[in-house]
Amino acid sequence: MATAACVRVPSPFMGAPLRPPCHVISARRGPRRAGLAVSAAAAAGGGSPPTVLVTGAGGRTGQVVYKKLKERAGQFVGRGLVRTQESKGKIGGGGDVFIGDIRDPESIASAIEGVDALIILTSAVPKMKPGFDPSKGGRPEFYFEEWSSPEQVDWIGQKNQIDAAKSIGVNHIVLVGSMGGTDINHPLNKLGNGNILVWKRKAEQYLADSGLPYTIIRAGGLQDKDGGLRELIVGKDDEILKTETRTIARADVAEVCLQALLFEEAKFKAFDLVSKPEGEGTPTTDFRALFAQVNSLF
Repeated sequence: MATAACVRVPSPFMGAPLRPPCHVISARRGPRRAGLAVSAAAAAGGGSPPTVLVTGAGGRTGQVVYKKLKERAGQFVGRGLVRTQESKGKIGGGGDVFIGDIRDPESIASAIEGVDALIILTSAVPKMKPGFDPSKGGRPEFYFEEWSSPEQVDWIGQKNQIDAAKSIGVNHIVLVGSMGGTDINHPLNKLGNGNILVWKRKAEQYLADSGLPYTIIRAGGLQDKDGGLRELIVGKDDEILKTETRTIARADVAEVCLQALLFEEAKFKAFDLVSKPEGEGTPTTDFRALFAQVNSLF
């Protein structure tokens, strides 16, 4: 197998320094399959559509991705992974929605088995401490439940998913994260003292170093609005946070997840993603061109 050197670069984050990814395809235990973009094209011509699993399918963005996969049954075979029976019922899932805990590799093995691509939308969720009274001013305090911290969910849980996907030789992993990860002092890191962006960034680096084709989408502030109505903007290293354009509709993030599976231009790339306000610019429809704008590996 070919080898390549990884050069370490300074990092503001705890633990091992971040590194540019080594793009060496490692040996796979599962059968090697054709590229997903090729498979999707073949499906359009009458072949078998690729099977795509979205984890965190019970979440607000995950639900949108799962719904889009099911609506495009001729293009994708959609699967979902949720944590509880309640979440499964909420998205109306049948046999294609699995229940598992990403912190336990064995519990997610059946969901990942046989998939061609994986879309990771799992994330730790902070809870507000009881007793907050907005009428008294001040700010609410947050905490993470035991075993549900960003370290457990956004690092260990995502690492487990990547390892499971690699073990069967998936063709593509799309990982949705958040902007702000270059700033160790970002307010999101202070929520519940969870350092959530630190752990997300660690998982992103692990994926970039995995040798698997990947697309890392660091979304701006998520909004519950209709998609397809705005011009999308890509960036890197949180440069967009210095502008007034910092948000994006969940539906647009979901669409970019699916479109990333269709174009080689989206592979081995990481980018920030926001949109212009509705009515400004031209709604994005050429996703190949959007991905071609990106030149950052991490």
